[in-house]
Amino acid sequence: MSLDNRYTGGCQCGAVRFRVEGTLGDASICHCRMCQKASGNFYLPLVSVRGARLDWTRGEPKRFRSSSAAWRGFCAECGTPLTFEAPDGVALAIAAFDDPAGIAPTIQWGVEAKLPYVDGIPKLPSEATMADISSAPYLAELVSYQHPDHDTDRWPPEERP
Repeated sequence: MSLDNRYTGGCQCGAVRFRVEGTLGDASICHCRMCQKASGNFYLPLVSVRGARLDWTRGEPKRFRSSSAAWRGFCAECGTPLTFEAPDGVALAIAAFDDPAGIAPTIQWGVEAKLPYVDGIPKLPSEATMADISSAPYLAELVSYQHPDHDTDRWPPEERP
C-alpha cells in the first residue's frame, strides 16, 4: 500500500497511465458473468476510487457500455481491462496498479456465477515460469515489451530488439 496515499498504474502497453491520490475504497473480487467476460478471466479484482482523485496521466481508456448501469474502460491499444464505471463511482482493476500487492480484496461479489473449480486452484501443483525452460526454450531469450511498473517520461522506448 502506498504510504502517502498516492498510487500509479496503467495498461500493459503503457498507452494509458493513471494516478490516484487519496484513500482507496473497498477492494473486491467479482465473479459475475459480466466481469468474467470483461476481464477474460475467472473473476475480476477491483478497488473503488470513490472519494479519491483519479487522473489519467497518459492517454485515457476507451469505454464499452456493458449494461444499462455500467461502462467498462480498457486500453484501446493492448486491451488491458482498467475500469468499472457505475453511477456510484469508478473502480480500477487491482492488477493494473504498479504495486497491486498491497490492495487485498476483502469481499467477493457475484458468487452465483463463480466457476466450480476456482476454489481448488490453490491446491494445484505450482511451478515458477522458468521451471519450464526445457519445454519452452524461447523463455530463456524472452524480452518483455510491457510497460514497467512505474511512470516513465515516454513510452514506448524508441528502440526495441
